[in-house]
Amino acid sequence: MEDIERKTCIVCGEPKEEGITVVTEFICTSCESEMVHTNVEDERYPFFVRQLKQLWVRFHA
Repeated sequence: MEDIERKTCIVCGEPKEEGITVVTEFICTSCESEMVHTNVEDERYPFFVRQLKQLWVRFHA
């Protein structure tokens, strides 16, 4: 049986198999897609900005 690596998404907090790594943090495919298609006027937009700021904070810590 093949072991599939699951990483925890910094946006949704769920362990997922597919996604991207930005700097050192993982973003799952579904969150990446949602962020890319979210309009700046959408109520979810500030949440995504806060989550992505974690990348900067962790990278510069």
